[in-house]
Amino acid sequence: MMANVLYVPSTNLMGRGCLREVGPYIEELGFNKALVVTDKYLNESGIVKKVTDQLDQIGMNYVIYDEVKPNPTTKNVHDGVLVFNNTDCDFIVSIGGGSPQDAAKGIGLVVTNGGDVRDFEGVGKTKKKAIPTVAVNTTAGTSAEYTINYVITDEEREVKMVMVDKNSLVTITINDPELMVGKPADLTAATGMDALTHAIEAIVTPGAFGITDATALAAVEKVFSYLPRAVKNGEDIEAREQMVYVMFLAGVAFNNAGLGYVHAMAHQLGGVYDLPHGVCNAMLLPIVERENAKRNPEKFRAIAKAAGLEVEGKTDEQCAEEAIQAIIQLAQEVGIPAKLSELGVNEVDLDKLANNAMKDACAPGNPFQPTKEEVIDMFKEIL
Repeated sequence: MMANVLYVPSTNLMGRGCLREVGPYIEELGFNKALVVTDKYLNESGIVKKVTDQLDQIGMNYVIYDEVKPNPTTKNVHDGVLVFNNTDCDFIVSIGGGSPQDAAKGIGLVVTNGGDVRDFEGVGKTKKKAIPTVAVNTTAGTSAEYTINYVITDEEREVKMVMVDKNSLVTITINDPELMVGKPADLTAATGMDALTHAIEAIVTPGAFGITDATALAAVEKVFSYLPRAVKNGEDIEAREQMVYVMFLAGVAFNNAGLGYVHAMAHQLGGVYDLPHGVCNAMLLPIVERENAKRNPEKFRAIAKAAGLEVEGKTDEQCAEEAIQAIIQLAQEVGIPAKLSELGVNEVDLDKLANNAMKDACAPGNPFQPTKEEVIDMFKEIL
């Protein structure tokens, strides 16, 4: 029997105002100059300055690289490597949601391992740990700052490459809900539904074990309580803080249990159409889980209970259907689109999308392995 392994960054700062406490933790690392990896919006909106102010307070040198796209590309990674090497940086500070965090992981691994980030597609393809990274998160959902997963778009193939690599694990994470106050409702909804997807896929995957089940179910319970509040009122600091905990709990779960076909399919929509990852997950989640529930309904009793539903006297199948309906209702409540066609997805691309989904690194974690026709049918359900 193989051991269950739990990967979590060594130091994790959470809670209101925790960004202001990060200076001494960075000083302890003993580095001289940071490559700050972020995007234009976060830099121009003043979020990056809140972090660099902390670096200034401890006299830390840094250079800002803010070219990361919403779906980070191989070019973003390799350009970042050039800046790192040409400016004598020796560690990374990543600032943002999933995109800057994933780009920073790619940069950190190429710096230490050399080569092309495309070489790292798949599971455990590197030999050396990434450059030490301090990950400052600004959205509550992706868990990219915690996990050993990262996703980079290969523009030439129009494919989102999924990398699962323990060498990408960051050194310090900072999740300060004060950085998330006022974020747009659509971003809040997308990232929150991403966290719900992480939790539910981590529960139904065969890789689940006691700790991942406990953290994932706690995340499900909090999502249903706090995501609608965070979407409705972006200034609701309690809801923002609770969504930080959702993200951490779901991140611990899927980082160590794995994901499934919701992510495998969502990655392809992002790669071809450059769509928001959390929105794609939210739309696909009930479709894939209805198919999973046909084969493995017993996992959904606990999910239904965590979602606040009554489960006494009901069959596992009934619990599964009610849990899936609750997911659909939550997605509607927070404003997730109903149909992929609304987002520009074309039926002519479904064959390509299905082919690539079946090769995705998340696919093996699903409770059953669909045929290509079944994958196409799942896409069609929400086309």
